[in-house]
Amino acid sequence: MGDLYEITNDNFESDVLQADKPVLLEFGAVWCNPCKLLEPALIELAGDWGDDVLVAKVDVDHAPDLAQNYQVLSVPTTILFKGGEPLERIVGFKPKEQINEKVSAHI
Repeated sequence: MGDLYEITNDNFESDVLQADKPVLLEFGAVWCNPCKLLEPALIELAGDWGDDVLVAKVDVDHAPDLAQNYQVLSVPTTILFKGGEPLERIVGFKPKEQINEKVSAHI
């Protein structure tokens, strides 16, 4: 699925819910073409934001319970977590600028 930090059932609590900075988490799958289109933009945003935001991904096929817990009904769904709480939800492919606008308000 690309070069984003991988979130699994094992590290979700420590790396997302207990993170000391915002986490932008893409719920996607290797077979999802819109996910493949989205990930280069997310990688660019990760570079733009540096250490201010962790940009990561979770494969819904490997962690279906995480997808279910956050009511992810279609992929890609990108959720911004801050202080362990989901603040923003972006469903489907969106351009880099639109994602940056939603997330920057919380950095």
